Amino acid sequence: MAGPVVVVGDILLDRDVEGVVNRLCPDSPVPVLDESTAVDRPGGAGLAAVFAAAGDAEVALVTALADDEGGARLSTLLAAAGVGVYALPLRGATPEKIRLHARGRVLLRHDRGGPLGEPGEPADAVLRLLASASAVLVSDYGRGVARQPALRAALAATRAPVVWDPHPRGPAAVPGVHLATPNESEVRDLVPAPPGASRLATASLGAQALRRRWRAGAVAVTLGPDGALLCHAGSTPLVVPTPGGAEGDTCGAGDRFAATATLALSRGALVSEAVQAAVAEASAYVAAGGVAAALPPPPRAVPPTPSRPGGPRVGAVAAAEVVSRVRAAGGTVVATGGCFDLLHAGHVATLEAARQLGDCLVVCLNSDASVAGLKGPGRPVVPHGDRSRVLAALGCVDAVLVFDEPTPEAALTWLRPDVWVKGGDYAPDGGGPALPEAEVLRRWGGHTVVVPYLDGRSTTDMIAAARADGGPFGRAAPVAGATTTRGAR
Repeated sequence: MAGPVVVVGDILLDRDVEGVVNRLCPDSPVPVLDESTAVDRPGGAGLAAVFAAAGDAEVALVTALADDEGGARLSTLLAAAGVGVYALPLRGATPEKIRLHARGRVLLRHDRGGPLGEPGEPADAVLRLLASASAVLVSDYGRGVARQPALRAALAATRAPVVWDPHPRGPAAVPGVHLATPNESEVRDLVPAPPGASRLATASLGAQALRRRWRAGAVAVTLGPDGALLCHAGSTPLVVPTPGGAEGDTCGAGDRFAATATLALSRGALVSEAVQAAVAEASAYVAAGGVAAALPPPPRAVPPTPSRPGGPRVGAVAAAEVVSRVRAAGGTVVATGGCFDLLHAGHVATLEAARQLGDCLVVCLNSDASVAGLKGPGRPVVPHGDRSRVLAALGCVDAVLVFDEPTPEAALTWLRPDVWVKGGDYAPDGGGPALPEAEVLRRWGGHTVVVPYLDGRSTTDMIAAARADGGPFGRAAPVAGATTTRGAR
């Protein structure tokens, strides 16, 4: 492939709640669901991106993320799935779709949240990404990303094949897309059918009308368990039946279809070949059990650290409040990160220097599992609940966000700080190793900087000295790795 597969569109947080119904509510004749499990997954364009990444492709998602706990959760889930996120700012709450299940059947779907405004402007890195893509999938869920003028201009200009999965509330496809993939219902909403027209005639006439209206190369109308109908420039449509009857949970089948077609086009397939592959893959997906079987269990979320009203500002909610307030006032958001295992003067110097660079400072803190994975047995000495409270009590720290991954990429994708600060001898422009977070910051136009550190301060040396003296850390095995203020650790 010449470049990554890029998915552009609106992201949702899907939550599947499974439970048991054994009684009716005493004050209303409705079933009572006793929850047993709940699973969070990326929805909307996020689900399409995860499906594409599962096809052994390099995948990037251009979407809008809100400054709330749902946005933080989505960033973590996408990072775990290997999807690179290029986030646009979004005012409002993350849209959520909550489905309540009992014995494999959906009892109720509860939708909540939604944007209060249009997504912000994409950074130059987003426009370069679209120009270098091997294929682009626009997964429109009618919430504004596909309407963004700069994105639409970049989509119209890209030389990569573009697949457009439309939504009745969304905009028209940009002229010249290779393939549009509406379902039957969307076609009927977009193109009224002639009275008395058969199902295939309705799909065929609607597809041809949309192909001309959008100046698209082809339109494939998905027909559920009956496959798809593909209209090219010729007058005779191609009907692609499913390999066999597939019954099951169809949630996400349209996203699977569009993602598979996009992957096929990125690898040089003809449109007809891409649609045939998409029908086969979507059918197998439904037959295998749908989204619950297709996606592995998501990573656990870091448990929130309890805090008293007015006390330490710890967690995604606290960080979102701080960041939203500063952004609304036109201020600069600064972030830094590390393990901060045994806080010392070198850490404090780095934090104070970072806070002077903007209007708030959010510390991204490695969780206990993250520290153990990086540093080995015996670390951390101090659990992340205590470390976060100590950091949040510092006057230069406005909020602390604990992350469970080896790197802070997911946390940074959600926070989108204007400035990322590291303490130490990094030299991104020469003379030392480049900051690994620099490329992530460029996705939204952020910057990375280095501040001086206090030489001679080292968490590892402090632990070693305490163990040598028979101190509170005892004589445990040697600590793996070295943690100094050079990495804000």
